[in-house]
Amino acid sequence: MQKLKIESFYLIGISVKTSNENGQSAQDISQLWTRFMSEGILAQIPNKTGEEVYSIYTNYEGDHTKPYDTILGCKVSTLDEIPVGMVGQYFEGGTYQKFVAKGDLSKGIVYGTWLSIWEQNLDRVFTADFEIYGEKAQNPADAEVEVLVAVK
Repeated sequence: MQKLKIESFYLIGISVKTSNENGQSAQDISQLWTRFMSEGILAQIPNKTGEEVYSIYTNYEGDHTKPYDTILGCKVSTLDEIPVGMVGQYFEGGTYQKFVAKGDLSKGIVYGTWLSIWEQNLDRVFTADFEIYGEKAQNPADAEVEVLVAVK
């Protein structure tokens, strides 16, 4: 675990409102990933600043037990051009606690990391938390995914 400062950024992608109640988020986020991959969303995002895919949890209606939005997309240089059916959002940045999920993506390593995070006594602010699927996540059987949690 390490604490770091994240600069503000823009993101364009697709989104779903979900909740961690009764496993709803696992179902909704899985469907969002399926749509992201099957519709080639990555290639449709304009003004990308990189190829990393971000899974962002934001617009919390309280803490992690309340509804929130999940946005799957990429960092962009501007929100001037948001394709139909996608959303664009500005993220303020701030102080983050970094975790790394390592292993086989199909075995739920990222979800396992979140289970561990939820049990920790972190001073969370519930602005925007996110996962970064970069170069080290390209091999799903041996992936590394950064998980960043907004803290005070």
